[in-house]
Amino acid sequence: MLNEFREDDIVRKVGGRFRLSTLLQKRMVALNRGSTPLVDLQTRNLMEIAVAEIMQDKIYLDDSDNVRTAEDESSLVDKLDQLAPDDDGGPDLSDL
Repeated sequence: MLNEFREDDIVRKVGGRFRLSTLLQKRMVALNRGSTPLVDLQTRNLMEIAVAEIMQDKIYLDDSDNVRTAEDESSLVDKLDQLAPDDDGGPDLSDL
């Protein structure tokens, strides 16, 4: 999994290291909250799942830094937004 980080392909695919970090963090939060993985891996490591989803062009950040799927560009990956529509996947102010 870490081999992807040694190559600049994943950085270029996402649009930079900051965007890569943002995408990984948001997707890992979504997976941790119960979102279904978009890849079939024999691991429970959320980082490995998120990296595989990026490398297989399953997820990306839109212009507003929301995580989107490649298959359905009209909906957010995190289906839990139905429960908390203002949740962007990051910590809320009470966590800081």
